[in-house]
Amino acid sequence: MSTRKRYAIVGTGGRSVMYVDGLMDVARGHAQLVGLCDISQVRMDWHNQRLTQAHHARPVPTFRADRFTEMVEQTRPDVVIVTSVDSTHHQYVIRAMELGCDVICEKPLTTDEHKAADILKTVRRTGRSLRVTFNYRYVPHATKLRELMVQKVIGRPLAAEFCWLLDTNHGADYFRRWHREKANSGGLLVHKSSHHFDLMNWWLASSPETVFAMGDLQFYGRENAERRGEQYSYPRYTGYAESRGDPFALHLDEARGEGVFSSSALKGLYLDAERDSGYIRDQNVFGEGITAEDTVSLVVRYRSGVIMNYSLIAYSPWEGFRVAITGDKGRIELCVKHSSHIIAGQSDQELATTQEYQHSLRVLPMFGVPYDVPIPSASGGHGGGDPLMLQHMLLPDPPADPFGRAAGLRDGLDAIMVGICANRSIQTGQPVQCADLFGHQPPGRAGDNNSVACRPSGCEV
Repeated sequence: MSTRKRYAIVGTGGRSVMYVDGLMDVARGHAQLVGLCDISQVRMDWHNQRLTQAHHARPVPTFRADRFTEMVEQTRPDVVIVTSVDSTHHQYVIRAMELGCDVICEKPLTTDEHKAADILKTVRRTGRSLRVTFNYRYVPHATKLRELMVQKVIGRPLAAEFCWLLDTNHGADYFRRWHREKANSGGLLVHKSSHHFDLMNWWLASSPETVFAMGDLQFYGRENAERRGEQYSYPRYTGYAESRGDPFALHLDEARGEGVFSSSALKGLYLDAERDSGYIRDQNVFGEGITAEDTVSLVVRYRSGVIMNYSLIAYSPWEGFRVAITGDKGRIELCVKHSSHIIAGQSDQELATTQEYQHSLRVLPMFGVPYDVPIPSASGGHGGGDPLMLQHMLLPDPPADPFGRAAGLRDGLDAIMVGICANRSIQTGQPVQCADLFGHQPPGRAGDNNSVACRPSGCEV
């Protein structure tokens, strides 16, 4: 009898490819992919073709999204991996746990406080395990900063600054996709920034308490384009000759290369799948219907007392971030500049050249000589974070994790808490107490994930 753990995946867009490959490569011999579930049969067929051609494996059963329960009952997975549209995460997380499965959920955990409360109640009721995938914790520079904080090289942290820049390739791509609608993604403050907030929560070993935010759509969208004197007549890029020469254009019919990050993957996963999914992957970033902000700034007070200033810009000339944490014994400064990427939209050769090409980590003691801290190198997606995360997530005997990088329920909640509260603050113009939306949270360390108590006004973790 096979002792391999059984996995099923719901949501088979570009993000799911990493998990399929992880099951086939990193966890080969320990894991078995037993089912795929999606709104598009074309998309699932594309994955099965890759399984046979790239991995020399048998195709797996496929189920349309309305047959999710049937998939679980027939294929009997131990774990369900959720990589669907963010606003649907809660549906599959909850149903999978009700059917007796543990869950791995792509970040963000969900998009609003009500869905979060429903997930937490289900965890308490079923006792199932839930992990949230924050691959950026595993990137060498992020782990090294965590190490310095654990060593208290700057003493007790008091203040933090975090500025993240998305360029006009990567940043624009969020406004071509379903992420441009806050109803789907929670906006960039939930979908993208949950990565950043999770890092800061993890570095500080604390949870958010109060959030005040401002944000707006300043660059993308039809109104902003027309304000600059620009006119765009095409609703999407593929198939419109007039979009030639547009630096923001993405043409899904210009497939090249055969790798998983090639443009042919965009064609197979999205263009060919339009007929049964109805999803348009290459919408004009200067079109109508965009409800997500592209410019945000916020202040967060943590339960530990730290005050953080955070900003995100999605139309920068360069991509990367700057973070600084100041304590009562000094300051740490991390700067990372790297190439951008498009999910399932680069050739293997391009992917190999999109690693960080400039980074620095510097410690400035309060009364000492500043010094640079070496950052180990790593290869693989997301600066080397993806392969290590997959090992920790999928292997029965994973590598040691002295820095607590594995993220669970508590971490997933804390990460979305900042963005959801920030969205409410932008809407009302007022500071938001996290406890007002999520319920009181007593002190606890990141990683205390599955101790949950819920009430009508929120959930206690």
